[in-house]
Amino acid sequence: MTTAKHVPIKTTAKRDNRLRQLAGLGVIFAAILATTGANAASRIEAVSFDSLPGGEVSVRIEVSGDPSEPQIFTTEEPPRIAIDFPDTTSASDRSITVNSGSTKAITAVEAGGRTRVVVDLYRPSSYVTEVDDGGLTLRVANGLLARSSSTAKQDPLKTAAVAPQRSLEKVDFRRGPAGEGRIMLQFTEAGASADLRREGDDLIIDIPDASAGPDIRQRLDVIDFATPVQEIQVRNRGAGTTLRVKVVGDYEQLAYQAGAEYVLEISPKREKPEEKRRATDPPVYVGNRVTFNFQDIPVRSVLQLIADVSELNIVVADSVQGNVTLRLVNVPWDQALDIILQAKGLDKRRNGTVIWVAPTAEIAEREQALEDARIALEDRAELISDFIPINYGKAKDIAELLTTDSLSGQSSGSGQQTGGSSGSASRKGFLSPRGSVTFDERTNTLLVSDVPKVVDEIRALVALLDQPVRQVLIESRIVVAIDDFSREIGARFGVTGARENKAGDLFTVGGSLPATDRMANLGLINRSTFGAPTLPVGGAGIPPDGIAVPPLLERLAVNLPVLDPAGSIGFTVLAADTLLDLELSALESEGRGEVISSPRVITASQQEAIIRQGNEIPYTASQVDQTTGAITQTVQFKLVVLELRVTPTISPDDRVFMNLEVKQDSVSDFAVDGQPAINTRNIQTSVLVDSGQTVVLGGILERERRDDIRKVPVLGDIPALGTLFRNKRRSDQKAELLIFVTPKLLAESLR
Repeated sequence: MTTAKHVPIKTTAKRDNRLRQLAGLGVIFAAILATTGANAASRIEAVSFDSLPGGEVSVRIEVSGDPSEPQIFTTEEPPRIAIDFPDTTSASDRSITVNSGSTKAITAVEAGGRTRVVVDLYRPSSYVTEVDDGGLTLRVANGLLARSSSTAKQDPLKTAAVAPQRSLEKVDFRRGPAGEGRIMLQFTEAGASADLRREGDDLIIDIPDASAGPDIRQRLDVIDFATPVQEIQVRNRGAGTTLRVKVVGDYEQLAYQAGAEYVLEISPKREKPEEKRRATDPPVYVGNRVTFNFQDIPVRSVLQLIADVSELNIVVADSVQGNVTLRLVNVPWDQALDIILQAKGLDKRRNGTVIWVAPTAEIAEREQALEDARIALEDRAELISDFIPINYGKAKDIAELLTTDSLSGQSSGSGQQTGGSSGSASRKGFLSPRGSVTFDERTNTLLVSDVPKVVDEIRALVALLDQPVRQVLIESRIVVAIDDFSREIGARFGVTGARENKAGDLFTVGGSLPATDRMANLGLINRSTFGAPTLPVGGAGIPPDGIAVPPLLERLAVNLPVLDPAGSIGFTVLAADTLLDLELSALESEGRGEVISSPRVITASQQEAIIRQGNEIPYTASQVDQTTGAITQTVQFKLVVLELRVTPTISPDDRVFMNLEVKQDSVSDFAVDGQPAINTRNIQTSVLVDSGQTVVLGGILERERRDDIRKVPVLGDIPALGTLFRNKRRSDQKAELLIFVTPKLLAESLR
C-alpha cells in the first residue's frame, strides 16, 4: 500500500504579487482570444464519424455561429475529399484515425482565416453531403459508386419557396502550362451540384439541378490542344445536364467548385521515379529503437535480444562465438544489428522473416560455392535453339547488341555471331560462353542457340528492344509579306519661237539645237523665197508665210515626265511668234502581297527527312582547256527549290527536338550576261518544341525607303515654279520573312 504525504505550501507576499500579475496577464490574454474569436463568423466545435454497413463512413462536422457555404473539392492522387469553411475557426482535434472502408483519416487545419477539413481515402470514392443549421454531414462510400448530389443549406423559413431554375451558362476549355486540360463550367448562380464519376475510360459530370441551352448542347473537339482530353459532349438529361469527357492515356484529375464556377482539371500522369537505393547510399534504418548497455555479453545473447525486439527469426551459425561490450542508446534495432555484426566480422542474409547470421568469410565461401555450382550446371546444360522474328528493327543490329564479337555476314543474306566455345565462366555480351546467335536478313529473324535460361533472357530483351519507332508530322510554313508604296510627279516644259528684227537678224528659241537649227534653216528658205521667216500661227509643213513647228521632243527644254503616269494634263499656248508647251504627270501606286509556302513531311524519330519542290534553271558555263586554251561552253542546271530538311528526336515526355534546315530560292529579275541571279532564303537551327506547339524559327524584315529627285539646276529649286523643272519620286518597300514550324506526334493508330 502506498501513502501520499501532503506538504503545506508557504505563500509569501512576493509570491502573492507574482500571482496577481499572472492573473492580470491571463485576463488580458483571454480578452485577446475572445476578440480573435469574435472576428470569425463561425467555429467548428467537433468532428466525429460513424462506421456504417457496407464500408460507408458518416463524418459529422458540428459548426456554431453563422457559417458561410462550404466549398468541396476532391483529388485523385492522393485520393482525398477537402471541405473549406471560410471565416471559420476550429476547436476540434487536428487528426482523427478512421481506417474504415475506403476512409483512412480526418484532419482539420486552420489557416488564413478559414478551416479545411480533409478526409484522406485509400482510393477514390463517391460521397454525399448534407448541410443543415448545425453543420455538415459527409457520407463516404466504399469506392466509386453512383451517388446523390449535395444538398444545399436551406433556411427553414424559406422551405416553401420555389427554388429558382439554375442553368449552365458557359462551357469553356483551356490548356494549362503543364499540358493539363481545364474544363470550366459557368452557371447562372452559385450552388450547382456537380457529381463526377468514371464510366469506362470516360469521365461523367452529372448536374441534376442545372439545364443547358441549345447553344451549350454540343460536341467540343479539343484534340488539337495536346492534353489528355479529346472530346467534351454536353447533353440534357431530364431537368439536368450530363457532360461526357473522353480522356486518353494515364491522367490525374482535380475538381473544385467556387461560387458559380465548377472546374475539372485533367493533367497527364507523371511517372514517379523508382525509389532505388544505390549501394553507395547510406542505409536507412526504420526499426524500433532500443537501448543496450552490456559488458562482455555473448554475441549470441545479444542477437537473441534483437530477435525478440524485431519479432524476426534469427538463425546463428555454429561458428559465431565470442563476447561483445556495447552501449547503444535509442538506436534502431536494425542499426544495432549492423553495428554488432561489423564489430565481430559477421554478415547476414535475410529471407522473408528469417535472418541468417554467420562470419563474413563463411557467407562469401557459401555464395561462391553456389555460384560455381550454377556455372557448372550451365556448362553441362543442353543447348536449345530458338527463332526470334524481328518486327520493327533489323536483325543484324540486334545481333550486334547480343555479343561483342564481330559479325561474319554470308553471301546468302545471313550472318553468324558466336559467343565463344571455351569453358570460361565469363559471358560475352548477353550470351553464355557456349552460346551463339545467327541472323537472316531476308526474313529478318534471329536464331539463338544457348542454354534455356539465357534464351529466355534474350527473348525478353528482344521484346523490349523490338518496338515501333515513334513518328512525327513536321509542318513548316514560310510566309513572305511584301508591302510597297510609291509616288512620282513629273513635268515636261518647252518654249519655241522665231523672230526677225528690223535689221534682218533671225532669232530662234527651242528645247534643243535640232529645233533651233531646223527653224533657222526654214527661216532662211522662207526669206529667200517668200520673204516671211517668222513662226506661223498654225498648220504643218512650210506655208508661204511662216516656219513649220519642230517635233515635240525637239521643242522640250525640260523632259522629266513620269514614265507610266496614272494621270497627266498638258497646256499649249501660242502667242504671236512664240509657242509654249507644258505637261504635268503624276503616279501613285500601292501594293501588298503575301506568299505562303507550307511544306510538310512525316518521319521517324532520329531519321532525317527531306522534302523538296522547285525547278532547275539552265545556265551556260565556260571551261578553258589548260593545254590548248580552247573555251568549251556547256549547259548546266542550278536547283531553285523550296526545301525542308529535318531530323527529329522524340523524347519520352512527348517533346520533339529538331535539327532543321529550311530553304526557299527564287529567280531574281537581275541577270548578268543573260544568266539570272538566284535569291536565297535559308535558316538552320535546332529547337525543342512540345507536340502540337507552333514556334517561330526566325524572320527577316527588309525595308527600303527612297526619295529620288531629278531637276534642272537652280530652276528646279525655285519655290512653286520649280515643279516645272523637276521630277520627284518617293518609294517605300517592305518585305518580311517569317518561318514557322509545328511538330505533331502521330497517334498509335497512324503508326
